Amino acid sequence: MSTRDRIVTAAAEVIRDRGLARATTKEIARAAGLSEAALYKHFRDKTDIFLAVLGERGPTTLVTVLGGLSDRVGAEPIATVLREVVLAACDFYDQAFPMAASLFSEPALLAAHRSVLRERGAGPQVPGLVLAAYLQAEQEIGRLDDDADPSAAALAVLGACQHRAFLGHFTEQTTDLDSFATALIRTVLSGLTPR
Repeated sequence: MSTRDRIVTAAAEVIRDRGLARATTKEIARAAGLSEAALYKHFRDKTDIFLAVLGERGPTTLVTVLGGLSDRVGAEPIATVLREVVLAACDFYDQAFPMAASLFSEPALLAAHRSVLRERGAGPQVPGLVLAAYLQAEQEIGRLDDDADPSAAALAVLGACQHRAFLGHFTEQTTDLDSFATALIRTVLSGLTPR
């Protein structure tokens, strides 16, 4: 395992155990068996480490599914595509929520994190923008109603997935994922499909 991989693996453990706000680079270095300076040879800052954890140790299916949406316009049933998005988003938010939630308890850390993400063109808004672009492309070829709002639909889909993750962690009760996906897609598509 490379030094970088050791750092990412250790960071994933520390962040999952303590949350992002309470995970320090010193703890991450200790868990990796390295000096804190070694972290900065591979990463610019703690946000960079967190992004690596999400991208390399978190569920990567959402990134893959979203990355391929533009190739699927007009080629597959929209319900099939949305089902893959919902399943991937639920998995992603379920795993990412506990790690990121602690950011909101530290206003200065949240502001710094926002700034870095903005600078890198990343952040929680990106999946919604990508999904909205897919839905808009489907709308432009006549597969969705002209009056439908692709951005609102994307937010409804992803927001429902985030809320499911929140409730699962807060109440420690989860809904059946298959039933959730089916009901969500049916409901969203009923407002999107041409009449």
